Amino acid sequence: MSVLTSPRGKVEVVHCRRTESQDIYCIKNLIRKFTQKLFGNLNIIYLLEKANLAITLHNDQEEIMAQATFLDYPNWNIATQDDWVSVFRELDSDIPCTPLNTLFMHLFVAVEEYSVGCCKEIIRTVFKAVPDLHFVFLIVPSCMSLGSTLITAFSQVGCVPSLTNDEDFAVHVCHRQNHYPQLHIRKARVEDHDDLMPIFLHHDTILKETYGEYFLAELIEAQDEENHAVVCEVEGVAVGFMSVCSQVNLQLLHKCFDLGPFHGLCIPHQDDILEPPQEFSIHESSDSKLENISEESQKIVKEPQEAVSLETRESIQRKGAEATVEEALSPVVSENTSEVEDSEKLSQVSSMVYMGYYTSHRSSLSLSLPEDTSSFRPVYRGASTAFCIQLFFIDKKYEARSLDFMNFVFHLFHDKDFCIISVPHLTPEFVLIQSFVKVVPFNNCTLDQDLYIFHRAGLLKTIKIRLATLSDTPGVEKLVSTLMPSKSILEDLKQYNEARRDPDGTPLQVFVAEVAEQVVGIAVIRNEMDIEYIRSHYNIEDFIYFNHHQREEHGHLYHFVLNPIFRHYTKFFLKEILRLGYKSCLYYPVYPQVKESKVQSPKAHSLTSALHYLVPVRPRRQIVYPLEKLGINAPSKEVSKDTLSYALNHTNRKLSLEPKITINAKIVVVGASNVGISFLETLVFCSHLKFSNLTLISTYGLPGKKLLGNEQRKFLANESHARRRWILASIRPTERFQTAACGGTPAQFPVIISPSTMRRIA
Repeated sequence: MSVLTSPRGKVEVVHCRRTESQDIYCIKNLIRKFTQKLFGNLNIIYLLEKANLAITLHNDQEEIMAQATFLDYPNWNIATQDDWVSVFRELDSDIPCTPLNTLFMHLFVAVEEYSVGCCKEIIRTVFKAVPDLHFVFLIVPSCMSLGSTLITAFSQVGCVPSLTNDEDFAVHVCHRQNHYPQLHIRKARVEDHDDLMPIFLHHDTILKETYGEYFLAELIEAQDEENHAVVCEVEGVAVGFMSVCSQVNLQLLHKCFDLGPFHGLCIPHQDDILEPPQEFSIHESSDSKLENISEESQKIVKEPQEAVSLETRESIQRKGAEATVEEALSPVVSENTSEVEDSEKLSQVSSMVYMGYYTSHRSSLSLSLPEDTSSFRPVYRGASTAFCIQLFFIDKKYEARSLDFMNFVFHLFHDKDFCIISVPHLTPEFVLIQSFVKVVPFNNCTLDQDLYIFHRAGLLKTIKIRLATLSDTPGVEKLVSTLMPSKSILEDLKQYNEARRDPDGTPLQVFVAEVAEQVVGIAVIRNEMDIEYIRSHYNIEDFIYFNHHQREEHGHLYHFVLNPIFRHYTKFFLKEILRLGYKSCLYYPVYPQVKESKVQSPKAHSLTSALHYLVPVRPRRQIVYPLEKLGINAPSKEVSKDTLSYALNHTNRKLSLEPKITINAKIVVVGASNVGISFLETLVFCSHLKFSNLTLISTYGLPGKKLLGNEQRKFLANESHARRRWILASIRPTERFQTAACGGTPAQFPVIISPSTMRRIA
């Protein structure tokens, strides 16, 4: 909320939000002839459909005061969508613009009386919403002036020619530092206490009641080589605080959390015990070759004739490979370190952190899994390479810049590579930990907190997404060596390098993420060939206007692997896939779980680490057509064909910068009835939320599993088989979803919801 004052002294309170479809009529009414000369004759619906970010300002009466639209490539056709960086770097070498830190304004309209204030408010909101953004470019015909509004935010840097005609266009730029600057971080001083205490009390009063009124001052005075306190300041006033400590109880963390992907947060040691004893090993079947699977990724507990639980599956996803960092990155000196220096620091690391994912292979696998492998825990003998955040708070106005602390605190601990923080389950997810990686707890974890990890290499801003080449093969092999579908990924990479399409003619694209000339991620995309089936069987039009997307703009995500220390760049990776691949939508199906030691569908492909950033799409209820009676009037075979049910996940350009919040609260549903499953369905299909800790308690297990005989099941309520089929498929693998027998102890669950309560909530 902000207050705008017009030149005549009138005051309006405005609120900022994402643009919605019902705003289109008001936006059109705000367009003037001058606007058309600046931005061209635009189709507003089409523009909003393809925009990465669209911001609307409205007053208390819900009247639209201003609107601006931003895309990740320039308008007026001055450069191609996938190759504009070189054009702008030649224009002004002093502006280090990259796809990560740059957006382009394609439209701005406002009520004339408040236009200047609206422009500044929208620009500030954009920089706040996208923390990595540093430049907003505006391209207009060179013969046009910006007018009295846009000139207050943009300054000209040069001119470029159009690709289609002889007209030149002026390029203007707006810098972050003028509207929402990075925070200045320094060591805390005792005199900061008075500035910090009001902010601290706004977040928590328990610590004050426990430790006294001068708790913060004592914490600041107690600084030594192992304990540090830092603050961020704005105009000389402290607006945020962070206390860090190098003493970490690794023994407790090793018992409660799966730290295998990060080598236990320890320096590699020759006496480390990383593999289970011989009696825990997995026996390979005669028709399966699993040499590429690390021993840790094979610790799966399997019950007879029962699929692997999703919680175990998620845990195994993070056990694929060890975090082996042979040389520590040199410390980050200041928040203004150049990207060139960052690249040099990363190049010193001879072996990056790689994560293995337990995934569904395209071919059927048969595993013989013992029941006692879950008791094994790796033993790490090396010294700790982690420090922890003990206390953190920041003024809400500046919370979007929370990550600015990390450069400074890593400089305080030259020999540490990981920063960890633990928060209670019910703590709302704040901005800082959105850049951290959440660690999967073991089943027997007794801590009532969640653990998050951040690696110092995650501070590097030199990540680059590009199409794969033949020279990337060794790097990709190293990245995916511990993945079960590594063979499939490498075959797709080979097929792309040889033909750019599948043997059946389907266009194929492979993208790699690169940091300091090291491959840290790979994604395999194919054109979506079943788009008619998707449109008829899923509510995809809840997210897009289907008619504004060409057929070739729909892509199918087959594989997505990204080094976990760069997980916070996943949205950027997906956004670049859409831009470089000339796509507007991506689809990712999740097929049913492994059943009876075999993959149910040969179409099932690797689980993607990007699933958190995709949105689930609800299935449509289908009409049973009498095809023989309808004859030539029957629907297309692409619509009426019967295929294996799957849960569909989706993303598009509009969602590429949309925030998504994780809810870590433990939610327990008692009873797998229609009501219970519908309640879980409601949670799972929240597009802007991710519930990471769902538990279902059922005497008879998950619906659809024949745990009882036919005679016994006759005494249970009849359920719709079709409804069961797609609801269960919709439970995504990234959800920490459990099933527990009714004989379990309810006291271990903080929330118990009865069926009658679920009816009221649903």
